[in-house]
Amino acid sequence: MRDEKLFYDEAKIFVQSGNGGDGCVSFRREKFVPHGGPDGGHGGKGGDVILIVDRRLNTLLDFRTRTHFKAARGKRGEGNNKQGKSAPNLEIRVPPGTLIKDAETNALIADLYQRDDRVVIAKGGRGGRGNSAFVSSTHQAPRRAEKGEPGIARWLTLELKLIADVGIIGLPNAGKSTLLASISAARPKIGDYPFTTLVPNLGVATIDDRDLVIADIPGLIEGAHAGAGLGDKFLRHIERTRVLIHLLDGALDDPLAALETINREIAAYDPHLAEKPQLIALNKIDLPSARENFPTIQMTLAQKKIQAFAISAATGENVRELLRAVAKTLRDLPAPAPMIVEELPVIRAQPDEDAFSIAREFHAFRVRGTRVERVIAMTDFNQAEAVEHLHRVFKAMGVTDALEKAGVREGSLVRIGEVELEWRESEK
Repeated sequence: MRDEKLFYDEAKIFVQSGNGGDGCVSFRREKFVPHGGPDGGHGGKGGDVILIVDRRLNTLLDFRTRTHFKAARGKRGEGNNKQGKSAPNLEIRVPPGTLIKDAETNALIADLYQRDDRVVIAKGGRGGRGNSAFVSSTHQAPRRAEKGEPGIARWLTLELKLIADVGIIGLPNAGKSTLLASISAARPKIGDYPFTTLVPNLGVATIDDRDLVIADIPGLIEGAHAGAGLGDKFLRHIERTRVLIHLLDGALDDPLAALETINREIAAYDPHLAEKPQLIALNKIDLPSARENFPTIQMTLAQKKIQAFAISAATGENVRELLRAVAKTLRDLPAPAPMIVEELPVIRAQPDEDAFSIAREFHAFRVRGTRVERVIAMTDFNQAEAVEHLHRVFKAMGVTDALEKAGVREGSLVRIGEVELEWRESEK
């Protein structure tokens, strides 16, 4: 199996929060209390779907085999005013650096960055009210209860941006994987041909009692910012590194041209990335041609006030000196601003949740709207009082009049949410 199969930085998942538990219709039945009042309890709340950071993860691989996540529904209410138990929340663990987006709109919902960051991505439905909630001065024995509110279902896209102190960049075959392997316990796939590395690799290097998290970014080529060689996917992993090691292949005829190519692609992808501190390292100094060319390269870069290092990732020559310079650069940088996790759970209500629309669906009428769909979903059609209440609500909302103006007739089908009704003239 190739290494790239073990790394996933994109995923699409379906999440659904739990429905609320149904309310209960019940009346007190005690000795010497022949006409006890209503005591039906409310249903419990459905489980939320929560995404939470797990720092032990560094890939979205788990979502390759599991893409659907559904929280449990709340328990039904019981007599004697016993409220149903709320369902447990469903926690989905993701690696740090995961962006959560709405799959339909591509809108960013949350950026999960730090340890234990979390976001409620879909709130569970509230429990339906028992008949004890509908007692009034004119109605002492209500025989209706609500069904639980439906949970929220939606598709999400997950995008991972690796979080590292240092990113190693350069053209394919510059020796990035060899360098990472030489300074850490990472064991990336290494070969002497272009595009060996098809996935980013993470390693931890220790230098003078400081640990550096280093990411080996797959080789970039000209046109990477526009997607050439999957470059646009690789470039996003540079965004959260603080310092870049720009590795040049000392075996090339013109290593400085390679430097310009990569920097041009980085700037085209995101101008802010071009401002990140870079340390230039000419690799393969163990080769005579590279050692011979280094003084000229060093002088050219010095004129631009850029320090260059000559290293050999294969033999380890000057690698520790490069890492010490990286550590010093990190120390001199201002502390990174804390990431703000913006929790944007799904909004149930539209700007006007009472708003609704009516459209023809062949021989039926489709009614859409936040409140109208919620009311219908929470109505128990086995309870006569609940159906009568639904008619009153629709009349008050203007749904009944709007349907009549739209041309509804005796026997017409009316679809609201997942419910299909047959219109009766008595329902006016």
